[in-house]
Amino acid sequence: MGVQRAVKMALEAPHFLLEPIYTIGSLIHNPQVLEDLRKKGIQTLSEIPQKGHGTVLIRAHGVPPKVREELTMAGFQIADATCPKVIKVQTIIAYYAQKGHRVIIVGEAHHPEVIGLLGFAQNLGVVVSDLNELQKLPLFENAIVVAQTTQSRMEYDKIKKWLQKNVPYYIIFSTICASTKDRQKEVEKIMNQVDALIVVGGFNSGNTRRLVQIGQKSGKPTYHVETEIELNMKELFSFSRIGITTGASTPNWVIQRVIDKITQECK
Repeated sequence: MGVQRAVKMALEAPHFLLEPIYTIGSLIHNPQVLEDLRKKGIQTLSEIPQKGHGTVLIRAHGVPPKVREELTMAGFQIADATCPKVIKVQTIIAYYAQKGHRVIIVGEAHHPEVIGLLGFAQNLGVVVSDLNELQKLPLFENAIVVAQTTQSRMEYDKIKKWLQKNVPYYIIFSTICASTKDRQKEVEKIMNQVDALIVVGGFNSGNTRRLVQIGQKSGKPTYHVETEIELNMKELFSFSRIGITTGASTPNWVIQRVIDKITQECK
């Protein structure tokens, strides 16, 4: 939902927003969509200039409050395409940081969503990627725990169980997007029904990589591709049943091309 909303806003932007139109960083983690946006004249800002004009779309992953302030100070108008699920986590963090709670974020430290979330923690935030890193942290007097919205459901469940047993006074929030949870559960389920799995999505997409990991954990051949061009048809011919899943930011037309190539060449 958040990805579709961001892309829709970007595609409609030239009709109602002040041009030129930019995104601050990649709008979503899908190179095919980003190329489509470039063709429509929507550019990517890698850094904020001292002075600028036009409109900047805040990416689906969100940004730290400081970035928003710098864009406004530079003279840009802002259109917010932050995923509503991410905004909810930002709001939780801002509320508890204001009360002096330490903020533990379970996720990838260099992921744009996590960087944005840290910006709401008022220097009280810390990022851990797994239970091992969490256990190395000192015990805080007051703390909340949230997850990157596209985090591994299994890893976060493991962390929640440990926290409930060892530091029951920490406040834990279930912030993984329902769509992400459902997709991960579905991949776990279909791995019992297929000989191999194809995961379609951006190579730099965290939620897509986690689907790949689930497939690999099953012990069955798992292929991560961005487009149909990367399909290894020679290997795929050796399987009788193939599962296909996609990352959250993979557009329908990319998925359909993958399906079409497999069905046409396997006839």
